[in-house]
Amino acid sequence: MRVEIWGDVICPWCYIGTARFEKALAGFAHRDQVEVVHRSFELDPAHDKAHIEPVHKMLADKFGPQGPGMDRQVAKTAAGEGLAYRTDRQVGSTLDAHRLLHLAKAHGRQHQLLNLLFDANFAQARTIFTPDALLDLALKAGIDEDEARRVLNDPDAYLDAVRADEQEAARLGATGVPFFVIDRRYALSGGQPAEAFAQALNTAWTERPPTQTAPAGAVCGPDGTCAVPPARP
Repeated sequence: MRVEIWGDVICPWCYIGTARFEKALAGFAHRDQVEVVHRSFELDPAHDKAHIEPVHKMLADKFGPQGPGMDRQVAKTAAGEGLAYRTDRQVGSTLDAHRLLHLAKAHGRQHQLLNLLFDANFAQARTIFTPDALLDLALKAGIDEDEARRVLNDPDAYLDAVRADEQEAARLGATGVPFFVIDRRYALSGGQPAEAFAQALNTAWTERPPTQTAPAGAVCGPDGTCAVPPARP
């Protein structure tokens, strides 16, 4: 059984939702027969690579004075899941991180790199938006240095794979991330409780009728979903 997870490495609910899914998967009787694939989706595909700013400024610009407070509420939810969560982190373009994740997938190191990206961004508030930072994480994930450098130095490397993931998400009806698809028959949207993921896994395993995709909420709001712009054509 295959589970595909669309998300972004700076999406708070992707961080929380992935942890909740992994908790559910750990308790699933058939977990050894489940393949998990992480798919690319940028929260802001048009973000200038040269522009890196504090997340609280981005939220204030987008939502007004209440923006940073939304992130503090999400931090409380993360803490409830046992996840470290810094509100003094940065935000920037994630395209290079997604391209590197596709390289990692080709070498069976995707999960390792994704977890390192989540940890660096949310738990440690370290930048993940520069080539040097990404190269360091790639090496820690066990990716060959020369290959990682080649991908980071070539803006077209794995770009088609990233865009294909984003277009596929749109085709499947994803309006927010995280977006979970089980065997292309069952879909869940948002950072659902672990119990919801456990139920979905069991339902998919027993081949019950597909569930309906839940609607997404506001961009990285306290409701468990990060809304995303329409995918590029």
